[in-house]
Amino acid sequence: MTQKPTLLSAQQGRTLAVVGDVYRFLATGEETHQQYSQFEATVPPGGGPPPHTHSREVEGFYILEGEITFTIGDSKFVATAGMFANMPVGVAHAFKNESDRPAKMLVTVAPAGLEKMFFEFGVPLAEGAVTAPPPTMEEIQKLLQIAPNYGIEIQLPPG
Repeated sequence: MTQKPTLLSAQQGRTLAVVGDVYRFLATGEETHQQYSQFEATVPPGGGPPPHTHSREVEGFYILEGEITFTIGDSKFVATAGMFANMPVGVAHAFKNESDRPAKMLVTVAPAGLEKMFFEFGVPLAEGAVTAPPPTMEEIQKLLQIAPNYGIEIQLPPG
């Protein structure tokens, strides 16, 4: 079976609020024979997930605008526009926008499948949305409940 090419404008793509960040999906496993998924993430100041570990996929980040601070173990790395970070399977990591401006990055996950987790708990937004409502406790609880089903271990801070 031959798949059709995917062509999206700058505003198109399934768009979700994911715990306060905006994820616009550019390619899903359905469109890539499960090889990879790719999305654009807009991360507001203070945004980003807690430390977590992927047991199934490699995750690559290309910074398009602004800056993102990556934490890998006890090390921190500030990535700015044009920089790339790759997180292998099994490496605990987190990212956060510690600046006072939104940041944008392209995230590639291989193999595909993790996007289904975001589809399961994310809040739908209109195509072209660039801001998300703050996360609700219900959204966070749902993520914590379903993450292990997708091979994700989230390390929460004590308390």
